[in-house]
Amino acid sequence: MDSKILIIGSSGQIGTELVLRLREIYGNENVVASDIRKGNYEVMESGPFEFLDVTSKIDIKEVLEKHQIKEVYLMVAILSVIAEQNPQKAWDLNMNSLFNILDLAKDGIIEKIFWPSSIAVFGPDTPKINTPQDTIIKPSTVYGISKLAGENWCAYYSQKYGVDVRSIRYPGLISYKTTPGGGTTDYAVEIFYEAIKRKSYTCFLEENTVLPMMYMDDAINATIQVMQAERMSSYISYNLGAFSFSPKELAEAIQKQIPEFEINYKPDSRQEIAKTWPQSIDDSQAKNDWDWEAKTDLDQMVITMLQGLHYRI
Repeated sequence: MDSKILIIGSSGQIGTELVLRLREIYGNENVVASDIRKGNYEVMESGPFEFLDVTSKIDIKEVLEKHQIKEVYLMVAILSVIAEQNPQKAWDLNMNSLFNILDLAKDGIIEKIFWPSSIAVFGPDTPKINTPQDTIIKPSTVYGISKLAGENWCAYYSQKYGVDVRSIRYPGLISYKTTPGGGTTDYAVEIFYEAIKRKSYTCFLEENTVLPMMYMDDAINATIQVMQAERMSSYISYNLGAFSFSPKELAEAIQKQIPEFEINYKPDSRQEIAKTWPQSIDDSQAKNDWDWEAKTDLDQMVITMLQGLHYRI
């Protein structure tokens, strides 16, 4: 390939798996991982890694020039639950990191950007079932507010400066390879650890709280697919869907594999966040524009998660 790829936030839940997949596609030396902290062994050993503070534009520029990078995946964010505990810190990190990358692209140093948005942009007034691509968007969390602002800034830089930026509104993501990072949908990963270790789990959401979810492999595929697509005519942060379930429905799917598994419920502040989010997503525009399609269903995901974690716990 002509230039290299940089993943900023490569030690996070999505970033870890994204680095490894991109290295499979483009070669280890062509994909530079970076974070303010070390990544897992495979990320650190399989290709180049740079310690990087994403709030320093000077440091970012140095890494870009050192490795001759033109394509950046900006995976840094403080997620919904942690953001509510420290709103100013979350806003500063989530927004300043984006501005640094957008400005470097405006200056011609970066040619293509991926920036993740989230279903957190939706709020209590948004239609809950088959939430449309274009709809009422009034988020009620710090994380959602920062993601909506980020979507608007990406659109501005795209329209005014011609910056090529691609984006997806991720639903809740589920993976056995990395631990979750402080999101409202984290229960859907935690439950598998507890099912294997203790055969029981106490959930922080109510039993019938339905949310859109996705297995990590599908999310990684979508991320790479949208970046490989022909340049979009205008900036869109695409809705993305796979399957939806409640804690009760997930527990029932686990009980097919571990019959003695039990679930209890003790809702906390995360329930208030979850009830403002959609229950299912209309992702027809992503399907039309770049042939998006999820591959993994709920039962497949449960089997894969239990098998994967069995060898890790």
